Amino acid sequence: MFIDKVKIYIKAGNGGKGAISFRREKGIPNGGPDGGNGGRGGNIVFRATRELNNLVNFRFHSHFRAENGDAGSSNNKIGKSGKDLIILVPQGTIIKDAETGKVIADLFYLDKDYVILKGGDGGKGNCFFKSPTRQAPHFSQTGEITKEYAIYLELKTIADVGLIGYPNVGKSTILSVISNAKPKIANYQFTTLSPNLGVVNYYEHSFVVADIPGLIEGASEGQGLGHEFLRHIERTRILVHVIDISSEDGRNPYQDYITINDELSKFNEKLAQLPQIVVLNKIDKIRDYFVVDEFKHLLNNKKIKVICISAIIKENIQELIKTIWQELEKLPPQVPVDIEEFGFDKKDLNAIDIKKISKGVFELSGGFIDNISRGIVVNDYESLSYFWKRLKNDGVIDMLKQNGLKDGDTVRIGKVDFEYIE
Repeated sequence: MFIDKVKIYIKAGNGGKGAISFRREKGIPNGGPDGGNGGRGGNIVFRATRELNNLVNFRFHSHFRAENGDAGSSNNKIGKSGKDLIILVPQGTIIKDAETGKVIADLFYLDKDYVILKGGDGGKGNCFFKSPTRQAPHFSQTGEITKEYAIYLELKTIADVGLIGYPNVGKSTILSVISNAKPKIANYQFTTLSPNLGVVNYYEHSFVVADIPGLIEGASEGQGLGHEFLRHIERTRILVHVIDISSEDGRNPYQDYITINDELSKFNEKLAQLPQIVVLNKIDKIRDYFVVDEFKHLLNNKKIKVICISAIIKENIQELIKTIWQELEKLPPQVPVDIEEFGFDKKDLNAIDIKKISKGVFELSGGFIDNISRGIVVNDYESLSYFWKRLKNDGVIDMLKQNGLKDGDTVRIGKVDFEYIE
């Protein structure tokens, strides 16, 4: 089974809770707070590997969670950080945000780690909150709770050359005789049900060729099999357009050429603009070379190279390999797709959002509020005192007043309401 697009869910590890602890040692009656910070949660990391060639491993496993950080402990011991979760995918996998469709990462390079989600920060222990006026804080900070996100994994095969054409024109046979690939070959339509890759050696050089399942008219709109795999030739540098010049299936060779190029344009205009080499296959089955001359006359494009071969008897195969390499040398190397600036967990710790819910009720949110509110213990006077002091010293109370806050009004943070008293 070949799967090249899946939806999965990922979640980085939560941060560990800060500890509440006090030194209790013989001879030290007032040891003071010594609660350590919580450990950081594990990251979600993607890594491309050659060991995989499609996304079938994700068919029945779609939820991925990194390890949570451990809580801090006494003696100012920091909690153990959660382990990163490394997810292996085929080279060429693109990661997209399921909600916006934006590209987050292109795993173009092998063995490079892409951190897609960062683990939550660990909470501060009560030792962190010690001050000259708060010498024995009985509160700490909870670890940061991370969110789960939905993403799409979409495989776009990385190959220098894409073999395209109608079903049963001999693409798989060509791949088998020019490379080390061993694709399934049979004399019926849609033998190839997934892209096959092969490495072609030309003296000290080499290049990768992808055999794309046969295209038919309407492929860009979902007809046949090829539409499922058109994305796999989006990365190629050149297309080798294989035509059955023998017309043994009753089709017109030139009309096949026009139809396939039309489908490429409908799917992605950039595909139609890729350089092409036209390969007229099965010349061993024609009686008169007039059909070749007629095709070239109709093509009427001196820039497109036309090569006649017979893959089954390996006629003119070396000339084909030579021509492909010569054309590749003229083209720039492959590069990853452009990535828009995007991040699930970008944290603006200075962000403060104020919203007036109703008369006398104000809601506070934003990165700054989320960060300091993790230390709130509602039933602890010192904790609340520290929290309101931060709001005042950092100008949040003044911002609320500018928005109409008055004595006795309600300030809502998350699910907790506080009464503001001058």
